[in-house]
Amino acid sequence: MNVLCFRSIVSRGLLAGCLLVGFGLVRAVGATAGTKPNIVFILADDLGYGDVKALNPQGRIATPFLDAMAAQGMVFTQAHSTAAVCTPSRYGLLTGRYAWRTRMKQGVLGGFSPPLIEPGRLTVAEFLRRHGYATTIIGKWHLGLEWARRPDAAGKTAPKVKGAAADPGREVDFTKPFARGPLTLGFDEFFGISASLDMPPYVYLEADRVQSVPTSERTFPWVGVAPAGEQTRLGPAVEGFDVVNVLPDFTRRAVEVIGRQAAAARSGKPFFLYLPLAAPHTPLAPAKEWRGKSGLNDYADFVMQTDATVGRIMAALEQHGLAQNTLLIFTSDNGCSPEANLQFLNGHGHDPNARRRGYKADIFDGGTRVPFIVRWPARVPRGRSTDALVCLGDFMATCAELVGMRLPDTAGEDSVSFLPVLLGKSGIAPRQTLVTHSSNGTFAIRQGKWKLIAGPDSGGWSFPRPGQNPTTSAPRFQLYNTVTDPAEVNNVMAENPDVVRRLGAALREIVNQGRSTPGVVQPNATVTRWPQIEILEEFK
Repeated sequence: MNVLCFRSIVSRGLLAGCLLVGFGLVRAVGATAGTKPNIVFILADDLGYGDVKALNPQGRIATPFLDAMAAQGMVFTQAHSTAAVCTPSRYGLLTGRYAWRTRMKQGVLGGFSPPLIEPGRLTVAEFLRRHGYATTIIGKWHLGLEWARRPDAAGKTAPKVKGAAADPGREVDFTKPFARGPLTLGFDEFFGISASLDMPPYVYLEADRVQSVPTSERTFPWVGVAPAGEQTRLGPAVEGFDVVNVLPDFTRRAVEVIGRQAAAARSGKPFFLYLPLAAPHTPLAPAKEWRGKSGLNDYADFVMQTDATVGRIMAALEQHGLAQNTLLIFTSDNGCSPEANLQFLNGHGHDPNARRRGYKADIFDGGTRVPFIVRWPARVPRGRSTDALVCLGDFMATCAELVGMRLPDTAGEDSVSFLPVLLGKSGIAPRQTLVTHSSNGTFAIRQGKWKLIAGPDSGGWSFPRPGQNPTTSAPRFQLYNTVTDPAEVNNVMAENPDVVRRLGAALREIVNQGRSTPGVVQPNATVTRWPQIEILEEFK
């Protein structure tokens, strides 16, 4: 289909909600006349919407610093990750593009997986660097790296190790730098870990290499939900690498970056600090001084320690006179994981996903609805709340509008600026349509009050779980009215066939056109078979 035909479809209303935006990127933004704001983006790992007290007053976990940030800025009550698991949500955040457009149609990467961000793909870090920002990442990468292999491993496949979740890394030459990491994707500095904290290698990375060469191997046990037959994640480790130290180390390094960048920032050289934490993801590792603080369990303690990290960042910005003109964003990569022991927490009056169905990995809102708090004292009024639809991938278009530049057609294809919402501009909310994705690749599209799920089950880990709970007698699709039924209990597909057809057709076009914003049609990466897109063919 050519662009003219695509525009014709838009004019007929199939994609109207999602394509009304983007044109604002061509104009300079009055709000940023003068000094560009510093940008600090804090991404928690597996933190539920209901884990923040300010967003869920019934919650039982104290989060005083996030509550203060919410009181000083704006809360988005309808914010979502574009995917219900780690890697694809991070891809969407840094590229403004749905991750299912890449080779990865489901699941997540491991610590030794090849890079997911394609060569030549513009990231938000590279975009901001081109427009005068110093750029730093401190934290969890989880987007793949091109590891050097030992000379004797050339042309060989890494041996399978019983109990290992993926390549155990025995063929990697840790004395050599890795390629296609953060430094080649727009970041000036990097300190962190390659993937989740329960994935090898268990070692810090700095710039383009490991900080210390691993000399031993380690495993982490699965807790709760685990793939069949996988009991450990075996891989290289550095002696003395302790998971308890990771959150404090990330916090300390981030505070140091703010201090180091302060003078330049006050002189008109802004900085972008991306802080993707590894908490409160498993392994649940609150520091000694935080254990037992919540009165609930280790997960709740870890949430409180994560909140304290936000407090440290806010204090550092204040100390160096940067708080007023710093755009500070806090969110999570997806919903809370069942590893938090949801049954225990619910039994003690705390619901991490705030009465939404499902959790991490699921296509239900418990998998994708996330806390999203923005503070920018110079421009954003205090104590505001909005139900405007927004997703993590919208960060890229927002940055483009901040600097008054338009993104090229080959970048940010699914990103919509939420800057007008931040600045309190009236009119239709910029984003009207959103596509989300579960761990097994199930699609959902939401528009207005409606949410259509292109499958009969959770698409993830909760009931009905794909491959475990039969759905042969269930409807092929699920349609929910998110206004009257936010818990997604009543499937009203049968009563609303016209809505199903309309949303199904819109979803199919968004997938096939390679973008959901105005611009030249772009390709998706192809795979041998893509069952989720085959399901949408009935909406031709």
